[in-house]
Amino acid sequence: MDMSAPAGSSGPTSPDSPWPVHTVNEKVKGWIERLGHLWVEGQITQLNMKPNWKLSYITLRDVSQDQSVPLTCSTSMLRSLPVPVKNGDRVVVYGKPAYYAGRGTFSLWVSQIRPVGIGEMLARIEQLKRALAAEGLFDERLKRPLPFLPQRIGLITGRESAAERDVLSVARDRWAAVQFEVRNTAVQGAQAVPEILAALDQLEADPRIDVIIIARGGGSVEDLLQFSEEALARKVSSMTTPVVSAIGHEPDNPILDNVADLRAATPTDAAKRVVPDVAAELSRIAELRSRAAGALRSWVAGEQRGLASVRSRPVLADPMLPITQQRQIVADARSRNDRALTVLVRSARHQVESLTARVNALGPSQTLRRGYAVVQVVPRDHTPPQVVTTVDEVTPGSQLRIRVLDGSVTAAAMAVEKSAVSTPDTPDTPDTPDTKEPDNE
Repeated sequence: MDMSAPAGSSGPTSPDSPWPVHTVNEKVKGWIERLGHLWVEGQITQLNMKPNWKLSYITLRDVSQDQSVPLTCSTSMLRSLPVPVKNGDRVVVYGKPAYYAGRGTFSLWVSQIRPVGIGEMLARIEQLKRALAAEGLFDERLKRPLPFLPQRIGLITGRESAAERDVLSVARDRWAAVQFEVRNTAVQGAQAVPEILAALDQLEADPRIDVIIIARGGGSVEDLLQFSEEALARKVSSMTTPVVSAIGHEPDNPILDNVADLRAATPTDAAKRVVPDVAAELSRIAELRSRAAGALRSWVAGEQRGLASVRSRPVLADPMLPITQQRQIVADARSRNDRALTVLVRSARHQVESLTARVNALGPSQTLRRGYAVVQVVPRDHTPPQVVTTVDEVTPGSQLRIRVLDGSVTAAAMAVEKSAVSTPDTPDTPDTPDTKEPDNE
């Protein structure tokens, strides 16, 4: 609705043409009453009713937010309810928004009030559980690990409650140096969820906080309903600091237990699981040190035995032994090689002597020694002399060189006469000499 140009007005308001108060109230009243009848759920926090009053007044507060709305209803209607309502009750009301122009106040005029039963609330909680589980808020992979040794712990609990005393005493018995940042809030009623949400925001913003515990002692189902509110579950799921839920006792299972990073059965159990036991840790360290020392001593003893075994071996008793052995092997190999070489040289020498003797026996010098001579013709072109093996190689007047045992004789061929018949070689006939000039011996 355009408030700057109301019906019946000539234009927007201004310092020169302002609206009177009654006009404002009438416009607001007309806009609000257009909402019609509504069903609203909340928790009764203030109930003002007297038998002689015609009307009674109630404050209905949101269960997850710090907001409320005033209700107005007839006293007779309240007195006719099957179950009288009281502060703290969860109810569903049916009414019409009303604006009282005379006082400029707003109220919800209620004609029906229905208490929300435990069964209905539990059914709603189960429905919410299924919805949040489908979104993955209960997924174990989203759980944040708790620090092994937290320096400062945030604790959200009721003021001077048994849960607070249990957590603090048990934690300090286990580790005296642990520090707490305590936030006392309502743990039931309409104020519980808004105050817990505010405390979570404060502790989340503190960088010193390593883990947060939300603790409350046992109670009835109605007392623990606040810890199944959707706003609280989503807030804890979005936290970066690990959150431990320690609500009620072992059978209690509000939705907060499912979204928290760790569910503790009781506040005492939460303290034990968050804070390590110094005595137990020191005992474990002593045990581990003892085991490590024993393992080290065993290892050293084993190494010493191995070293003694190695040192007892001949190669380490006499480090020069391998070298001496190898030197002896080399010497033996050289000796065998020398012997083999001597035998080979001796055999080769004998073979050379035998061949020399054979060559000498077959050579021209032996033939000359037996009285034969070698005749060579000396060509006139000064080429090397050629041994004469047939008369056809000599012509009268050819210069001849006659080789005997102790020298040579130069002669000239006076005539050439060819034999009529060739005679075969006799045993006294010398071997055919080489065609080349024999060596001077």
